[in-house]
Amino acid sequence: MSEPSSPDTPPTLDPVASARWAAWPHKSSPWLNEEIGRRMEDRLQWIRLQPKSWVDWAPVSGGLQTHAKLRARYQQAQCSVVEASPQLEQLARQSLQAPLWKRWLPSHALSFGAPAAGSADMLWANMALHNSANPQALLQQWHQLLAVDGFLMFSCLGPDTLRELAEVYQANGWPPASHAFTDMHDWGDMLVQAGFAEPVMDMERITLTYADADSLLAECRLLGRNLHRERFAGLRGKRWLTQLKTALLALAKPQQDGRLTLTVEVIYGHALKPIPRLKVQSESTVSLQDMRTLLSKK
Repeated sequence: MSEPSSPDTPPTLDPVASARWAAWPHKSSPWLNEEIGRRMEDRLQWIRLQPKSWVDWAPVSGGLQTHAKLRARYQQAQCSVVEASPQLEQLARQSLQAPLWKRWLPSHALSFGAPAAGSADMLWANMALHNSANPQALLQQWHQLLAVDGFLMFSCLGPDTLRELAEVYQANGWPPASHAFTDMHDWGDMLVQAGFAEPVMDMERITLTYADADSLLAECRLLGRNLHRERFAGLRGKRWLTQLKTALLALAKPQQDGRLTLTVEVIYGHALKPIPRLKVQSESTVSLQDMRTLLSKK
């Protein structure tokens, strides 16, 4: 049974299902996540800060090829890889660490596990935020890991994602096809609430096409899961699967040569961690870390 929602929890997302999917041992990074990661990595050309240390959040799902591109861009930087489970961390180690016979060669540092608070110049999180059961807490965690003037780069799915599939499910009286995705303006507000400054949000839509219902369903299984609280309980039978495949034929578009189409809305976000602001009262308490940060900026 799903846990009750809290003000910081997306109301349609099942936190138990979310945790299971976050720890799912992917055999490889989904190709769509790699493509979105490639597009997000290209945006780094406009970032002047060259991080000396950075965090890659959940690269097995977010993109192992994208991780390699980032390591090539920031060759002298220390990288910390954070995964959701020991199994995923082991997969990341197997994929990202150099073979034993190569480790004597000069290379930039790579470690596993979260770094010390306030030590990272960049936190990279590709296609993770929309599956979080408590995104506000996750943003705050990222904020804590960043150093002052460090920056966050993230991508996630937006509310137009799978809108065609949602319409098919609704027309047939079935439960929702996926949990609801957050609008980019709401992400901007949540970034500010988490302590970030100067959030910059961007969005694009990608159209995916498929030759038939089987290929569409196979792709959906690789890219994610239905995390809605009110999704179908348990597995469906063969009769329902036949009904679903027939219903999916409605997604065929003449302008796409009769191929089935799905829309994916991708949101990109960038934000900075500013100097902490102190609330001045008749009696104020300042942490030692905040005081050191303020004095270092004088």
